[in-house]
Amino acid sequence: MHETTILLIEVGALLLLLGLLGRLSRRFGVSPIPLYLLAGLAFGHGGLLPLNASEEFFAVGAEIGVILLLVMLGLEYSANELVGNLRSAAPAGLIDAVFNALPGFAFALLLGWGWVAAVVLAGVTWVSSSGVIAKVLGDLGRVGNRETPVILSVLVIEDLAMALYLPLVTALLAGVGLMKGGIALAIAVFTVVVVLAVAIRYGHLISAALSAKDPEALLLGVLGLTLLVAGVAAKLQVSAAVGAFLVGIALSGPVAHHATELLSPLRDLFAAVFFVFFGLVTNPLDMPPVLLPALLLAVVTMATKVATGYLAARRAGIAEPGRWRAGLALTPRGEFSIVIAGLAVAAVYPVEPKLAALATAYVLITVVTGPLLARLPDSPWFKQWLRTRAAAARPPAPLPLGSGD
Repeated sequence: MHETTILLIEVGALLLLLGLLGRLSRRFGVSPIPLYLLAGLAFGHGGLLPLNASEEFFAVGAEIGVILLLVMLGLEYSANELVGNLRSAAPAGLIDAVFNALPGFAFALLLGWGWVAAVVLAGVTWVSSSGVIAKVLGDLGRVGNRETPVILSVLVIEDLAMALYLPLVTALLAGVGLMKGGIALAIAVFTVVVVLAVAIRYGHLISAALSAKDPEALLLGVLGLTLLVAGVAAKLQVSAAVGAFLVGIALSGPVAHHATELLSPLRDLFAAVFFVFFGLVTNPLDMPPVLLPALLLAVVTMATKVATGYLAARRAGIAEPGRWRAGLALTPRGEFSIVIAGLAVAAVYPVEPKLAALATAYVLITVVTGPLLARLPDSPWFKQWLRTRAAAARPPAPLPLGSGD
């Protein structure tokens, strides 16, 4: 009973603080994500007032938060749109991998960490945070923008790539043979294909089974289906985020519309919990020794992410403001990067001990600065800079006839 009381006090106090921070951030017109992270750092391991009783609660809530963020994104798009976007964005996915995985790989080798740590750090720098980006797009009102499908296509390709990368890196860190690694990869590929096929071919049947006229039944049905598919996907070494996104894709029509309205408050609650938990499990004392390398790596890979989004949006025919919005929105790294670093920490064979601290500092830098950078295209000076660029690139008007006489 005493432990339950402490849990209620800690959770209640922290949620109240988040509410106040969210109101403060919106008053100044900024994203609340950096404030949520700083709150987690203040009350986590090594913080000002560590909260111990509520850590497990926030751990589960954080996983639900990422799942809800992704299913809500999936509800915005149909299965046909997803397939079309994936086909058109395949070159962008290749550019994304080259531009953002190679810097992490090279950085680890330059630090003398060995090729196994290099493969791990390549994954940390490669994948953007779907959870953070989904929250930023919602906060800035850009879900319906022309560049948003391009952003989502890059994120989905990354998540699908992680479905292949995570089993391989897990086998690599465990020191298993090629056969077991291949089996893990085959299971991952099979699971992704099955879930995607069900979402595309039988999505209308899933929507028909869920009544849009009964809000309570619809909320319980969609939430239960999402958590079930996400859990099964994670059990089969596939990203839970991929499973949640595909559930959203499978739902359509009035069911998708009403589900979006019902799930929005839950998404906001658990998304905030996700960002707080990220700070709670981070010890601020571990980061100063690796802060400078993490900052350097963040600057390089945020620039490569901007280039990735810019090129992908340009290839899709998006105007220049949308290209910059796409590139700057992709800069935050998050949940996958921490998962990958956690695999290295728990590895059977020892990996560079500074890797986890570097990854944490790196993710925090990108997560704090990413939402701020995403707002740049909306600023007056940035718009003026774009107009100046456009005017400079515009060919000069032809001289009137006879003006040279």
